[in-house]
Amino acid sequence: MSTALWRNRDFMLLQAGQLLSTFGSNISGIAYPLLALAVTHSAQEAGYVGAVVFGPMVLFNFPAGVAADRYDRRTLMIVSDALGAASVGTLAGAAILHHASLWLILCVAFVDSTAGVFFRAGNSGAFRAVVPPSQLADAASLSQARAATVRLAAPPAGGALFGVARWLPFVADAVSYTFSTLSLLLMRTRFQEQREPTERIDLREGLAFFWRLPFLRTTIAMIAASNFASAGVPLAVIVLAKSHGISSAGIGAFVALTGATTLLGSTLSPLLRRVLPMRAILLSEFWAAAVYAAFIAYPSVYVLAIAFSMHAFWFPNTDSAVAAYSYTLIPDRLLGRAMSASNTLRVAVTPLGPLAAGILLSHTSPRITIVVLAVPVLVAALAGTLSPSLRRLPTLEASPAATG
Repeated sequence: MSTALWRNRDFMLLQAGQLLSTFGSNISGIAYPLLALAVTHSAQEAGYVGAVVFGPMVLFNFPAGVAADRYDRRTLMIVSDALGAASVGTLAGAAILHHASLWLILCVAFVDSTAGVFFRAGNSGAFRAVVPPSQLADAASLSQARAATVRLAAPPAGGALFGVARWLPFVADAVSYTFSTLSLLLMRTRFQEQREPTERIDLREGLAFFWRLPFLRTTIAMIAASNFASAGVPLAVIVLAKSHGISSAGIGAFVALTGATTLLGSTLSPLLRRVLPMRAILLSEFWAAAVYAAFIAYPSVYVLAIAFSMHAFWFPNTDSAVAAYSYTLIPDRLLGRAMSASNTLRVAVTPLGPLAAGILLSHTSPRITIVVLAVPVLVAALAGTLSPSLRRLPTLEASPAATG
């Protein structure tokens, strides 16, 4: 019998370190567009910052996956923490000296996000190493709940800190990286299986393995469409809230509402997996985008914030199921590279979400902006409903050998 997750020392250390570190990252996450708006007074240029944050996820997922399979994953994660802390610390210093230009914000956001890509590539192996296969779905749900808790508490804190001083959110983020590094140093489990000294780490092998799995190809492509909206809608909320004179703390409360519903979805995810077919769980995130019709009918920033929070309720259900399948189907020696293929496709159009939102809000109406963001998600919902790979789901007990 597997040890209960809460008694799994290394799993709890990993979760605690990431709880504190991602809290800091979410504090600075809301501060980036707020600082860009304060410096430039332009929704379009704030959209550039959002695009830059997501850009490294497209550019560096493949080399990060190779690095995670080739080098020691713990070392890779610690170096990434150090790079992230140095970058946001630089922006904090510039903000203190009132030298935070748009170009500096863009550069820091790019470096900080790049560090996060390499950290997450190593983290996939760490997660897989400390969680028994039978507990992967529950562990993924707990990770989603941890992330949702952060999204609930961090945005109001980030907005409030930004209201006190523009540099405070970035100092808090720099300090939070320390907790992540400390948790990694305290963990005893190896983050990868033993490698043969002569083993060749080939990116194409990981890509080929991922591409042979129709289930993963289909679900990750669908998530890519959903991420386009989930990255663009929050910027629309921030810009519309600012245009209505809502304070930074109030904007943080809007983002926290999303965290609350995501946390609720994470908490209920194990129950939903017991009472709903897995196919319904996987499709729920995409059909839930129909809720944006409420904003089209009544274009209020409050309606948009509530609609996005209702959509976000279903994110952890779909994501934890896809994560469990991924960890089950992909062998450890290919995990970094296959997950890099998955993550690259997952975020391929994500940078376009905030960019499209910023440009559309500057040149068209909020209604048109949300229509453009939501329609691809509904198209993905229809495609997933008709997809043979989702009608014939593999079981979570499937092995890479079984999938051939």
